[in-house]
Amino acid sequence: MRIAVLAAALAFVAPAAAAKLDPLTTGSIGLARPAALRLPHALRPSLPLLADWLATHRPLRGRTLAVATDADIALQPKEVILTFDDGPTTGLTDGVLKILDDFGVKATFMMVGKMAELHPESARAVALDGQTIGTHTYDHPNLAKLTPAAAFDEIQHGKDAVASVLAPIGAAPTQFFRFPYLAETWLLEACLYVDGTIALGVQIDSDDYFRESPQQMLKKMLARLDHEGRGIVLFHDIHAKTLVVLPQFLQALSDRGYTVVQLVAKKPSVFTEPVVTASR
Repeated sequence: MRIAVLAAALAFVAPAAAAKLDPLTTGSIGLARPAALRLPHALRPSLPLLADWLATHRPLRGRTLAVATDADIALQPKEVILTFDDGPTTGLTDGVLKILDDFGVKATFMMVGKMAELHPESARAVALDGQTIGTHTYDHPNLAKLTPAAAFDEIQHGKDAVASVLAPIGAAPTQFFRFPYLAETWLLEACLYVDGTIALGVQIDSDDYFRESPQQMLKKMLARLDHEGRGIVLFHDIHAKTLVVLPQFLQALSDRGYTVVQLVAKKPSVFTEPVVTASR
């Protein structure tokens, strides 16, 4: 398989040389025999061309990062995680999925429970597309202005609503959560941590709800990206402007040598669960 892929790449820069690499000369476990590893003499002048082509056609899709706590979200330089808040919405969420598929990347959709109930087919389309789904409360209130009890009811209501919408296709939301307006309190954060809920932060905010042109929005995002060098990116799949900026942003990521990491949930183990101690 590896030799076949290499041969296909070589065909782009040296068709005659590529024809001399026969995948049938590989061993039964996929390792090439020494004879197959000897590159034809005609290929050697084309190797710089191949290196240049590969350098400018690196895949944008990066690794899959499985996490059980927020401490597991450790990004390397030039890695980003894409997130979309406040949806789903018919048409706009589907448009975002189309763009993500065109670029071959995955994202995390932080769904509002009420929106999932209003647009169930779009919510299910996100799951069926292999994207990650988190939650964002039921009705998007500022939790910092509610009593702790009301805030937790709102969070749980959102989780239950999204779970109910996804249940018919055998899918479910993960433990990823984002505070509406990023308005968090230390008490809510601590209680969510003990509950196993992972609250996602933001390093690169699109501000796609501001009254800025798509060009201004993209310029600010790229400036922030260049400053941070990695991080979680926030879009909203409820604004038409997002569909304009998103493909340009993804292309800019590719041009800068970034990769898009997919965030997925990992079941907590006894080694990742919070330790609760008691004293007399």
